[in-house]
Amino acid sequence: MKIGLVLIIAEHKELQRAYSYQKTREFAQQAEEAGFNSLWLYDHLLFRTEGEPTIGIWECWTFLSALAEATRRVELGTLVACNSFRNPALLAKMAITLDEVSQGRLILGVGAGWNKPEYEAFGFPFDHRVSRFEEALQIIRPLLKEGRVDFEGKYYLARDCEIRPLGPRPGGPTLMVGCDGNRMLRLTAKYADLWNTGYLGQVNTFTRPRQELIKSCQETGRDPATIGVSVMIALQYPKLTSEPVSTDEPSLIGTPKEIAQAMLAYEQAGVEHVMFHLIPYKPAAIRKLEESLRIYRDLSNE
Repeated sequence: MKIGLVLIIAEHKELQRAYSYQKTREFAQQAEEAGFNSLWLYDHLLFRTEGEPTIGIWECWTFLSALAEATRRVELGTLVACNSFRNPALLAKMAITLDEVSQGRLILGVGAGWNKPEYEAFGFPFDHRVSRFEEALQIIRPLLKEGRVDFEGKYYLARDCEIRPLGPRPGGPTLMVGCDGNRMLRLTAKYADLWNTGYLGQVNTFTRPRQELIKSCQETGRDPATIGVSVMIALQYPKLTSEPVSTDEPSLIGTPKEIAQAMLAYEQAGVEHVMFHLIPYKPAAIRKLEESLRIYRDLSNE
């Protein structure tokens, strides 16, 4: 099973700012050296909660492109790219180009979007997000896999669209959909190479989403064994922060060995890729996760 690290590029309370690109680059190179298989960036424009200051975030694709040059081995992924922010044909073009820059290391994670304040602030339509996403997938997948598409829908148009040159991999970058909900899962079953479900904790929190994906595969006639499964885990280190432990979503808390055992349990449950969102996101937390990674590798080789 592959183990990934989410690089947080948003502002956060303890730091009182966002980490610079130079620091993010340093984290990325250290993670690669420590043996992580992948690095992931969130794709947002801002976060707003009523009565609270705006939380800023760097632009995902710019950082990801730079990290493609700064690293050599790790896979690089979007967790996940918001469909509404970019024309789908252009997104496919960007993905193939970044796959070229990274020499075939991109995982294109996409989703329908959810954060209404950023839509309003940047002028993107918030309506019919799943319908727009369904059309987008009918453009993105053939462009990635075959390099051409001819499509006319209600929301998007890609007439005799062709991507040239193509990137280094036949079939293009892996197409991952991050989602839940029946309609989105059916689209995942129809179009995706890899599925992502997020903010889980111990492996028992994976049972329900996994069953929902299997049901959607059955409804669309897809063999569940032909779609890869990835899981984003919220990993908390309460002793490393003065902030209260979040209970809004499931999360994982434990010793390095307990975290390693949780990784092994996900592997045994059929997950092929796990990525960790660290709380707090700081060097000490990354070092603790590195220790768990070493233990996990020992356990999986026994």
